[in-house]
Amino acid sequence: MLRLFLKGFTATAVCLLAATLAVAQEERTSGAEETPVAASVAVDPVAADERIATRLNEILNATGWFEDAEVRVDQGVAFLRGRSDTEAHREWAGALARNTEGVVAAVNRMEVNEVSMWDLSPAWGEIQELAAAGIRKSPLLLLALLVLTLTWWFAARWTRAAGSLLEPRIDNRLLRRVLSRLAAVPIALFGMYVVLKISGLTGLATTVLGGTGLIGLVLGIAFRDIAENFLASLMLSVQNPFATGDLISVAGHKGFVQSVNTRSTLLMTLDGNHVQIPNATIYKETIVNFTANPNTRFDFVVGIGYDDSIEQAQGLARDIVLRQEGVVAEPEPWVVVEALGAATVNIKAYFWVETAKYNGLKVRSAVIRSVKRALEDAGISMPDEAREVVFPAGVPVQMIESGSAAAGPSPPHGKSKRTQPIDVSEAEGSLQSEAVEIEEQARKARVPEQGTNLLGDEETS
Repeated sequence: MLRLFLKGFTATAVCLLAATLAVAQEERTSGAEETPVAASVAVDPVAADERIATRLNEILNATGWFEDAEVRVDQGVAFLRGRSDTEAHREWAGALARNTEGVVAAVNRMEVNEVSMWDLSPAWGEIQELAAAGIRKSPLLLLALLVLTLTWWFAARWTRAAGSLLEPRIDNRLLRRVLSRLAAVPIALFGMYVVLKISGLTGLATTVLGGTGLIGLVLGIAFRDIAENFLASLMLSVQNPFATGDLISVAGHKGFVQSVNTRSTLLMTLDGNHVQIPNATIYKETIVNFTANPNTRFDFVVGIGYDDSIEQAQGLARDIVLRQEGVVAEPEPWVVVEALGAATVNIKAYFWVETAKYNGLKVRSAVIRSVKRALEDAGISMPDEAREVVFPAGVPVQMIESGSAAAGPSPPHGKSKRTQPIDVSEAEGSLQSEAVEIEEQARKARVPEQGTNLLGDEETS
């Protein structure tokens, strides 16, 4: 709020200074160009040419606008000579002569002084006049600044009071902030109106309230993207498609939600990088939330030989899956025959992993490794794709006595129960979810954009 106050205070001070300079410029330019010439200049009821010339010379010299001014009148015709500092003053002198009583015509032969491009005296004169006008307006400017300060103070207090009134009625913090600030808009508009009136900009002050709709339209077009992201942040805050710490995938990016502000949503990817996605993009895109459901289903395929027992392989795979750490018993896993391949019978295992606590990819890797080892220990083959091999010299065959093959472990019947979890490979590491590690990296990393997290009560730093 202090930052907004300082920004508003600075902007208004600049506007007031510009307004003061504009008023000073208006006062300065309301000089000879707008100086009215009398409809007639009285000399005497019966004026001689000499007296008319004398009167006009006195007037021109009194203005100080002319050099070597000389007026000669002959038979009521006034001839003007000399040099003028501006074209406007030259025309003013001609109009003065024509409106003088007893003058029937005026011949203006005055010349305008050519100003050198290196002559800075006009600019210096304007600066002096603007400075003088600014000094004259300084009391009003100070009063306007005082009114502006009081306006911002009252607006801030009213915003805080409105937020306190809305807090027990509206749970969403973003909505409370927006509504409380909207409640202070009338106070801010009234204060700006008073400031403009004090500054002497009556016309602008009158159009402040009347032109609010037009200003809003112009600002809406100019800041369309900003307004779109702001409205999208409101919708995301109300609908809550994700929370802080959720693992989501949106707009081609996958990561843990760090914060949501009025412009963008900040994600920490699984690679440890910050990604800022505009809220409008998130609101329009498809959001996949991997954390909303604590469990995620995984599967894998294993091929066994045609001579092996399918029921035995299914039972072994199901038993191994149930014993794996991270796999939930409900919903229970199941193993089905997927297809009859060229050289193998493909069986497919489906199981659910508690991804809120464990890393699903690591658990799946451990399951596949354990199932392969169990099938090998049970004597179940896992052949490769069939290939034709040609032996030109033939293949020697040796007859051996037939014996009873070692019987493998009998397939489990009924519903299996979870036993002691099987071992974990050192290469896979801990099966725990990487959410804790990512959050630790997020705490150590520099936050790309400061602002209030709309999904939580803390402010990002």
